[in-house]
Amino acid sequence: MTEVGALPEAGLVARWRALSPGARVTLATLAVVLAVNALMAGIDASLGGDARGPTSSSYATAPDGLAAYADLLEARGHPVGRIRTSLDRAPLDPATTVVVADAPQVSDEEATALGRFVDAGGRLLVTGEGAPEVLRRLPIGGLTWSRQPVDRATPMAPVPEVEGVVSVRAEGSGSWQDPGATLPVLGAESAVLTTLLSSGEGVVVALADTSPWQNRLLDEADNAAFALAAAGEAGRPVRFVEWHHGFGASEGLAALPGRWRWALAGAALAALVWMWARGRRFGPPEEVERELSPPRRAYVDAVAASLARTRAPGEAIRPLQEAVRQRLARRAGITADADDEALRRAAKQLGVPEEDLAAVLTPARNDDDVMAVGRVLARLEGRTG
Repeated sequence: MTEVGALPEAGLVARWRALSPGARVTLATLAVVLAVNALMAGIDASLGGDARGPTSSSYATAPDGLAAYADLLEARGHPVGRIRTSLDRAPLDPATTVVVADAPQVSDEEATALGRFVDAGGRLLVTGEGAPEVLRRLPIGGLTWSRQPVDRATPMAPVPEVEGVVSVRAEGSGSWQDPGATLPVLGAESAVLTTLLSSGEGVVVALADTSPWQNRLLDEADNAAFALAAAGEAGRPVRFVEWHHGFGASEGLAALPGRWRWALAGAALAALVWMWARGRRFGPPEEVERELSPPRRAYVDAVAASLARTRAPGEAIRPLQEAVRQRLARRAGITADADDEALRRAAKQLGVPEEDLAAVLTPARNDDDVMAVGRVLARLEGRTG
């Protein structure tokens, strides 16, 4: 007795077997793609994702990234955004704070745009060895970067950018050797870690070593307090420049998450497999010579043999006998209802053997008669050929 619980499974199996091979291949391909995508998502979720991304990028979760800084700003009420186009084309709002961290190269047009942004009241946070190049359109004097390390810096001036800060820990990868016309606000002895510049209505905070704001050191000493104070008053929007880290503005499929693009690629592959499975196959190679039809006699013999197997040759052969009579009369030029004697004379003129003609004019009695009718038709067909 069949169990009720087994019926759904049996129904699914029956439906699967009823599918065409192409449909099975398509569904199997889709299932594999979805399974791999789900497995990757599960592994990523269970492990917390990879620590990766460009150095000093707000997207990067690696130790030298700024993802934790961006999260901290959002948690403290600063709307965070990213600039993913060149600075000379980006809408730089003076009411925001712009972060340019370890930018490898900034064009003259971008430096000019940053100068206008600061003069109009914008707040610019610039870090790393390339900061003087970023600020070349601003009156920074002789600001010079040095490899002299600063492992721990303390406030050097009572400004809002270091309010509540007692000490800042750094990796020690660089400092400002000569702050020029800027105001040193964080440092140790003769080495300056952070300096301040006012230009027009705006402010520039120049950090020689980005490490205090990076993921690995943000929770050390008063680094987080310094990072928040440098961003400006509470609620001020902060925009991280990601153009120089390789994050251009994405459009179309590039804007989709990577796993989605893989899933779409798998679906496209499944569609191609389905079209291939459903499409017409190419036939065998074309023969060099045209294949001829079999001899008519072979065809007639085959028909006669089939009729003979009916075991009623007289009934089965009668339509063929009538057709032979009409063909014979037409060839001889006599009427279709001519009598048997007239047909015999016509057959003799056309070379039809008397014994074969007898099978046409009288009811078929056996296999030999059926074969004889076939031979007469073959002869007449051959003459009309």
